[in-house]
Amino acid sequence: MNMFRSLKYRNFQLFFYGQSISLMGTWMQKTAVSWLVYRLTGSAFLLGLVTFASLIPSLVLSPFAGSYIEKHNRFKIMMKSQVISMLQAGTLAIMIYFKYYSIPALIGLSLLQGMINSFDVICRQTLMMDMVGNKEDLPNAIALNSTMTNLARIIGPALAGLVLGTLGEDFCFIGNFLSYIPVLYCLYRMDIRISKNTEPVNNVWYELKEGFHYLVHEKELISLILLLSMNSLIVIPFNTLMPVFAKDIFSGTASTFSLFESAIGLGAVISAVYLANLKKFDHIIKIIIIAGFMLGSSVMLLAGSNLIAVSVILLVVAGIGMMAQTSAINTYIQTHAHPSMRSRSISYYIMGYQGLIPVGSLLAGVVAESIGVRLTVVFQGAIGIVAILVFYLYWKRMKTNSIIKEEVYSKEQF
Repeated sequence: MNMFRSLKYRNFQLFFYGQSISLMGTWMQKTAVSWLVYRLTGSAFLLGLVTFASLIPSLVLSPFAGSYIEKHNRFKIMMKSQVISMLQAGTLAIMIYFKYYSIPALIGLSLLQGMINSFDVICRQTLMMDMVGNKEDLPNAIALNSTMTNLARIIGPALAGLVLGTLGEDFCFIGNFLSYIPVLYCLYRMDIRISKNTEPVNNVWYELKEGFHYLVHEKELISLILLLSMNSLIVIPFNTLMPVFAKDIFSGTASTFSLFESAIGLGAVISAVYLANLKKFDHIIKIIIIAGFMLGSSVMLLAGSNLIAVSVILLVVAGIGMMAQTSAINTYIQTHAHPSMRSRSISYYIMGYQGLIPVGSLLAGVVAESIGVRLTVVFQGAIGIVAILVFYLYWKRMKTNSIIKEEVYSKEQF
């Protein structure tokens, strides 16, 4: 099938299967942490703070990580990051098993995981080309990776809801610890030869300056990263408030919360499957624009929903828009950035995506406690619509100017 063509590469196949299991464990733990924090504290602010701690390192460390990975063996770095992640998961599992419910400890361990992910995510993204080998299959590999991630986002919270209601919170954390065994086994069996970088390793500040200078002068890439950054800061953090919707607005339980999380994941999977089946990405900017409008409008409508069924449908649409946009932007950057700048370009993508979500999550928690959850979500959706409209007008103007310049150049040549 066209959708699974990237799985013909053994390295990507092993990566895909190992990560599929590990990510389900990760989402089980994320769901359990969110529910545990809100159950213990009842605070939307602390709920946002935990998300903030887990993702804020991406904002600070991603450019450094991208510059470092560009000059070193990214596969070895990813192996080490997975081992450290397993140790972090084991520590958290022991803490919850012995009922040591410490919010500062949860925040500290979330911060550690965020630091690890700053390197791990960039390694995984930039290794796609090494695992697939053929640039034509790279968009499909990225889309399949997104499908895997979002299937885990559906199954993980669903399993978490089941486990939370039957076996207890500690089993969610133990499950995540055990899920690292298959991914480490698959990584061990992979045979990836990273060509040695013959360029001199410069001062890290020089590498950062070089990468930033390249990105600033690539107007198409920087405009996409700015759009993603705005959505990550304002719109996407709406899902931080889902425990409040589940528990307070709909008077639900952990199962209600996991249903909401799974609905977002289902939408993301639908989107990723669509992208994986595309043979050509000629209309990728159109996909980004349509997806942006879907995300903003569904989030706005969610704020006024009083029925769980309607909310689930809107969350599915939001998931479609969110994943289509982020995955399409990722694909565009990886296929258009210069090979020597790919890791650094992706590092800014990660910074704009994962790095700003924690700031937005913290902001959403603060604003929600001040003006209410529903009004906060209305503003988030509205800003998303404005952002994509501004991007559309800018991109249209940029392309028009480009066509005019080409016509002038052709006339001068004639």
